[in-house]
Amino acid sequence: MTVKTTHVGSLPRTQDVVDYIFARENGEPYDTGAFDTCMANAVAETVRKQVEAGVDIVSDGETSKISYATYVKDRYTGFSGDSPRNAPADLKMFPGFLQRLADDGGTPQYARPMCTGEVRSKGHGELQKDIANLKAAMAQHGAERGFMNAASPGVISLFLQNDFYPTREAYLAALADAMKDEYETIVAAGLDLQLDCPDLALSRHMLFTDLSDEAFIKIADMHVEALNHALQNVPQDRVRVHICWGNYEGPHCCDIAMDKVFSTLMATKSRYVLFETSNPRHAHEWTVFRDRKAEIPDDKVLVPGVVDTTTNFVEHPELVAQRIDRFTEIVGPDRVIAGSDCGFGTFAGFGAVDPQIAYAKLAALSEGAKLASA
Repeated sequence: MTVKTTHVGSLPRTQDVVDYIFARENGEPYDTGAFDTCMANAVAETVRKQVEAGVDIVSDGETSKISYATYVKDRYTGFSGDSPRNAPADLKMFPGFLQRLADDGGTPQYARPMCTGEVRSKGHGELQKDIANLKAAMAQHGAERGFMNAASPGVISLFLQNDFYPTREAYLAALADAMKDEYETIVAAGLDLQLDCPDLALSRHMLFTDLSDEAFIKIADMHVEALNHALQNVPQDRVRVHICWGNYEGPHCCDIAMDKVFSTLMATKSRYVLFETSNPRHAHEWTVFRDRKAEIPDDKVLVPGVVDTTTNFVEHPELVAQRIDRFTEIVGPDRVIAGSDCGFGTFAGFGAVDPQIAYAKLAALSEGAKLASA
């Protein structure tokens, strides 16, 4: 059985792509036709590089999006202004390091408006362009399977906080209803759907620091309930869910343990679950899957991150194979796909990993998967 390969979704964007995205972000004039041509060409090149690196299940790299969550402000009504930044609790514990990040430009700059009105779709014109670009690139470069990222209701509520709906529950319900059609459109186009859900872990030490772990889990479960509602018409075997604790180099000493969010993750209406297992704070947690094997639904496919996305080390393929082996020994090789911890271009124009090294890491991932398969 050959272990297939994928990644979390976002990949480094070229400077011309970044320039167009920020022109749109900042309300500056730009040629919309040239914008569309630039995005189509960039997606084609991104898919080519993935195929060349040996990635089996490719994405568009989230090329046209400012970020994996805040892109919704451009495609849905109800968002305006900006909101104050709230650093994760672990960075606040080390103010010198936090200041260094700020001084070095280590914090991405983009608008995070509040929800100030009813959330409704502006139409799926931009989504249809993304789908067309990815499918054309896949056909051009011989990629047989692709996925497209979409923000979960919970992660939208994390980055674009509510200042309109009467309760968090009402806001989540509105987001779920608004995003539902986007999810269904992606799957109807023949692509797998990936829901990015760092709200199920990252938000513990970013937004809900005053709660106990138990109280936070209740909120996370509520987020999953809203997500599953939005997925009611989407076949489970077409859905991927990604959980993470924040794609940044930092102490991460406030991260909630995988053991505590495990049941929440398994309750998502998804066939594939993507999670971190390579960075130094979560590499040990493969044992959670071993020790709680009986709680992993039979139809779940595990997609562990076998390369880190916050350092420029290129993992040795032997190490990648060892990381894959841990999971194939738990659920079998037919229920494991090798992935990355997070994305390589979570925010447009910002990323710790050099673009060429990002693809070298994907090549190491694929080489490691071949070793594991052998």
